Amino acid sequence: MDVQSLAGPRRQLAVFIDFENLALGFRGSQRFDVERMRARLVEKGNIVVKRAYADWKRFSSYTQDLHETAIELIEIPRRHMTGKNSADMRLCVDAMDLCYSKSHIDTFVIVSGDSDFSPLVSKLKENGKYVIGLGMQASTSELLRDNCDEFIYYEDLEAQAVAKVAAEPVLESVDEKRRKVFELLLESCEALRRENRDTLWSSMVKETMQRKRPSFNEAYFGYKTFSKLLEDAQARRLVELRRDESNRTYIVTRFGAELESNGGPKRAPEPAPSPAPVPEVNAIEGEAERQATPVAARPRRRRRGGRGRNRAAEAPADAPAEAAAEVSNQAPPAESPAPEAQPAKRTSRPRRRKTG
Repeated sequence: MDVQSLAGPRRQLAVFIDFENLALGFRGSQRFDVERMRARLVEKGNIVVKRAYADWKRFSSYTQDLHETAIELIEIPRRHMTGKNSADMRLCVDAMDLCYSKSHIDTFVIVSGDSDFSPLVSKLKENGKYVIGLGMQASTSELLRDNCDEFIYYEDLEAQAVAKVAAEPVLESVDEKRRKVFELLLESCEALRRENRDTLWSSMVKETMQRKRPSFNEAYFGYKTFSKLLEDAQARRLVELRRDESNRTYIVTRFGAELESNGGPKRAPEPAPSPAPVPEVNAIEGEAERQATPVAARPRRRRRGGRGRNRAAEAPADAPAEAAAEVSNQAPPAESPAPEAQPAKRTSRPRRRKTG
């Protein structure tokens, strides 16, 4: 079975940045982090087109960061020369051109909060494209936000600490080279979780790691295969693995903070305290009840046979006194209850012979 077919087709993204509108949200409060935006978008798929539109003389401090991220800068003349919406018009023309000419591009990312792009979003969706919006929360129009298939606020693009909190003791104990690859592994697993990937195949994890860091190669970190890297991470309690029964491929079931939230390594359940032995308690209670019950109220045991019913009665009348004493010695033991509590016994008398 092809693992790529299970993961679904890989998205091809085209990113269009209205930098002038984006600057309205972060001006005077914070600096726009281009790398943070790129790191989030590569989790969606391959970025094949990256363009930013602005009068770059006004935003010259950002040009170096944009160039390092390989974003094409489209120069827009000053507003008093071209008009207010010149950057918006140029962005819409380029987006529609790619929509009709590049059929392999299936996802368009509009980095802006301007409601003027709502017709563009509707036309892209009409042509079967998936549209993602990204903008500052303070400068984003609700009309644009609700018209996109998905919208991401820049404020939510904070550096993902993934499982670093849970994995810090482990990451601090390894060398710098392996610490970086383990952090990249955990970040990639977290990225797949954000994309609603329930089954994290090893090939999907490696592909995400390569998109985040194109120079990634497990051999550089001392592992012959990517499976060896995963096995080492499992031995350090960073991930939990299982093999697929059909193709024997590794699947990441839990990682980082998920291991800690689920209690870490599974422990054997503690044995429950054994209850007091019921038979012994019943025996003690029964003995106490028997001793408290009067002898007269106890059921009399029926003796087997009639031999022992009254040995004194069976003794002949002319039996010597020694025999009578021997019979009387077989009476109940001395520890029996007091005579007044026992029922009165009939005095056995020798039977009289009837005279003819």
